[in-house]
Amino acid sequence: MKFNHNVVKLLVAAGALAAAGGAAAQSKGQWTVSAGATQIRPDVTSGAISAPALPNSFGDVEKDTQPMVLINYGLTDNISVETAIGTPYKHKIYGAGAIAAGGELGSTKSLPAIALLQYRFFEPNARFRPYVGLGVTYAMFLKETGSFKMTALTNPGGSPTTFSIDNKWTVSGQVGTTFALNEKWFLNAAYVKTRLRTDVHFSTGQNQRMKLDPDSYIFTVGYRF
Repeated sequence: MKFNHNVVKLLVAAGALAAAGGAAAQSKGQWTVSAGATQIRPDVTSGAISAPALPNSFGDVEKDTQPMVLINYGLTDNISVETAIGTPYKHKIYGAGAIAAGGELGSTKSLPAIALLQYRFFEPNARFRPYVGLGVTYAMFLKETGSFKMTALTNPGGSPTTFSIDNKWTVSGQVGTTFALNEKWFLNAAYVKTRLRTDVHFSTGQNQRMKLDPDSYIFTVGYRF
């Protein structure tokens, strides 16, 4: 799983300032809740739509940003578990390769359910606390909708083409940091890389393999209980 190296460098630099303490931070038995936004950017490598489509009929998927709430619990002073609650992300689907001129072919909504085990560096009272995480994600796809352009490409002159995308279990890796504003409030920034390969099934009987491997950028403001 490949991380964005610029994000890693930024978080390491922030962690170097962690010696500045004086603020209460997450510790064993403590709950935190933070709210903000997440942007998901699919890193797409598309397979071709199977025959009788044009050769090299690929696809691309647009990014989306939605609100998110993170819930975290400290198992120890350095180990925590985290999950997220949010609204579905809506992704527009475009043609690529031989069908790049086709424009928007459809859309889908995704709802990734994630659970992460995290390790947080430095002492609980450090102002900066970088962390790394590893966990599982269940990627769900909802309300897949094809456009008339998709029908024109896959079933010209026929009934409207519909499609479905397989839901998948997969793994995610995370790097992030928190910055304590005071004893209760903190800022949180994280980057999550998910390994995600799935299959698209068209009502015309055609199929397409997609490597989505999304990058997720998370920014939240949190409160410690």
